[in-house]
Amino acid sequence: MSRMPRNHLMPVSSKWQTWCMAGAWLLVTALGLLCAAWGCMALLAQAPQRYNIAAALALVWGFAWLILFGYGALQRRVLPILAGGLALMLGLLIWWGTIDPQSDREWAADVARLVAIESDKHQPDVVHLRNVRNFTWRSDSDFTPRWEDRSYDLSKLSSVDVALSYWMGPAIAHTLVSFGFTDGQHVVFSIEIRKQQHEQFDALAGFFKQYEMALVAADERDILSVRTNVRGEQVHLYQVNMTQDSMRDLFMAYARQASQLAFAPRFYNTLTANCTTIVWQLARRIGQALPTDWRLLASGYLPEYLRDVGGLASMQPLELLRAQGNITQRAQTWQAPAHDTDAERSADFSRHIRQGM
Repeated sequence: MSRMPRNHLMPVSSKWQTWCMAGAWLLVTALGLLCAAWGCMALLAQAPQRYNIAAALALVWGFAWLILFGYGALQRRVLPILAGGLALMLGLLIWWGTIDPQSDREWAADVARLVAIESDKHQPDVVHLRNVRNFTWRSDSDFTPRWEDRSYDLSKLSSVDVALSYWMGPAIAHTLVSFGFTDGQHVVFSIEIRKQQHEQFDALAGFFKQYEMALVAADERDILSVRTNVRGEQVHLYQVNMTQDSMRDLFMAYARQASQLAFAPRFYNTLTANCTTIVWQLARRIGQALPTDWRLLASGYLPEYLRDVGGLASMQPLELLRAQGNITQRAQTWQAPAHDTDAERSADFSRHIRQGM
């Protein structure tokens, strides 16, 4: 009877040890690379920029991780990498926690003021908003600034529309919410970055405490037409299916959020605190049963999400609603009546862009 080679069979326990060690190395390597990359970007975004301090710190951070992995590989041990990586991340996160949002920077003109709410104890249905934006835009750098105090009677709330402004392909859109009243008024709430003067939005920087958050309340003639007429974006309107009580609750949730930002600034985050996720959070806060969904991040597909959760007021096919709600050309062709008051012109603009919806 022939003898089988001694190494023909490997003990089961040895196989499991080999597989477990390979899995551990793979997991630790992936986590380490993720932590190293995140730390480099965080340092580049928030460390002092003068004298290339941020770049130097990012290089030191990356070199520290390289040494850590090299030592672990030479020793064939995972534990030193875990312990060293934990110490590095703990130190970085302690520094990261000291970075607080500010309210006293040199802000860009369109977010220089934050909307504030004032209630009237004699008229419980009436809400006064200070710093409602009503700019006249000729270009992104040429405009007539105007901030107004306006009053809204919540008993006259008649509609809520979601506006999606497509600025980077079909999957990415800026989300705005417009409240309509029976007296012809419309006010739009928009979560935006509170950019500083001469600062531009960068989606990657939005992950790293680069921008404070602003909640803008604006006239439709301002905040919608600047996107269609000045920036060349495609804007679509969709009417939302909400009861009058729910519309009122959502309006007040926006107003309270605006007041909180005035006293306690917070950072905008591209993933977790952006123009769409904040709307979803506010709606959940007032009791709307809205499930989590990937389309909350790919906000260009928000109409499909709203349709699936029964959030659209119309039961017509989505493609028809999308075509009817495309207000871009109507906004571009609107002409202000010569002799109307400013309020009448705003109401006329809102009527004009909804023709055919």
